[in-house]
Amino acid sequence: MKVSISGVRGIYGSDLNLHEVARFAGMFANVVVAAAAAAAKPGGKCIVARDTRPSGRIMSQVAAASLMSAGVDVYNLGVAPTPAAFREARRYGAGIIITASHNPLEWNGLKFIVEGRGLFEKELAQMLASGPRIGEQPGKEYATSTTYVDDVASLVVAGSNNNNTKVGIDCGGGAACGYAELLFKKMGMQFSSINGIAGVSSRGPDPTADELADLRSLVLSGKLDHGFALDLDGDRLVVVSGATGEKLNPDATLLLCVARAAEMGAKSYVVSIDTSVAIEKYVQERGGRVTHSKVGEANVVDKMLEVGAEAGGEGSSAGFIMPRFNMCRDGLLAAATIATLDRKTISDCLAFASQFAQVRSKIAADSAVHQKVIDMLPDQLKAESSQLITGDGVKAIIDDDSWVLVRPSNTEHAIRVSVESRADRAQALYKKMSEKVQRVYEAVR
Repeated sequence: MKVSISGVRGIYGSDLNLHEVARFAGMFANVVVAAAAAAAKPGGKCIVARDTRPSGRIMSQVAAASLMSAGVDVYNLGVAPTPAAFREARRYGAGIIITASHNPLEWNGLKFIVEGRGLFEKELAQMLASGPRIGEQPGKEYATSTTYVDDVASLVVAGSNNNNTKVGIDCGGGAACGYAELLFKKMGMQFSSINGIAGVSSRGPDPTADELADLRSLVLSGKLDHGFALDLDGDRLVVVSGATGEKLNPDATLLLCVARAAEMGAKSYVVSIDTSVAIEKYVQERGGRVTHSKVGEANVVDKMLEVGAEAGGEGSSAGFIMPRFNMCRDGLLAAATIATLDRKTISDCLAFASQFAQVRSKIAADSAVHQKVIDMLPDQLKAESSQLITGDGVKAIIDDDSWVLVRPSNTEHAIRVSVESRADRAQALYKKMSEKVQRVYEAVR
């Protein structure tokens, strides 16, 4: 089981059981009640939502029961995308989503929301140091709904002259089923949908790892402008190009979202340190500014709030965030922003991004030795680096266009290795750097 600012994740029935679900929900109840008291709203209210994993229903019921036993009122969204739950949690103050996002179906987990955002590292540490809360009076449970789809449509359509886009939608049988189709209907766009029945899918939960053969075929045969594939909880987006039928890399997808945000007037951006230099160069050429954060959705949001950023996200996951709308990665918002771009802007952005190439992979590594590997790496990388950044793993700046980032995974027993360089040099740089990391790991394990 992995516990981080990304939430709690594990294999249901193995390292994540119902006792653990109740325990973590009970600990989070302390956060809910404290946040409500700080807002002068005693008692506490909490949204509960889930994706379509087989274990989701029973885990949701246990989490809700644990919250209610702590005196917290539960507002149950049922099956709903993570971004919709985040948006709705702003009304109530807190939320729990039963999801393991893009992980395999046998996985599940809990993602925590407070004040419309994920937990920061300090808040997570405080929560884990507490015990499950027992309330004096049990809370109540209510069914609730969300205006999320209307809110997205209203935000992205304003000021757009593009309503002739035709898209394909692949929700993978996940929580975005119904939400995605309704969104594009409200935006006045033509769409075709596959894998749109909750819990039924021809592909795996992670569209970044899947070939998306059915969606690519749909896009090409239907002469669609885009194909949009979402993971099981709807916070990650993969785009299939209507021109080639190929998947865009995540940094190019985020660049398209940033381009639309720029059209909407955004000037201040935050992106994680593993995001392509193409995005920073694009923003700067248009008079904007980019600040970098540690990797991780909550870290990006934390930095956004600190500097007052209007947009940004994580290049590695195409995780687009507009904090005034939603303080989380939002796959449906990303799809909607891209769909409202004109063809010339899209072509220009993809040409600009194609100058650079990113390679992101991971090395299987026991979590117990992650820190030892990270501690040894600066000595291995300093000779060929112009700058070393050690705030989040180790990032070595090679030159203006090239870098390598090595950091431990928060969700898997793996060390992530990411590199970027000019398109003709990236693979060689990745091979060299991943071999260095593998040698260090072999030395310390």
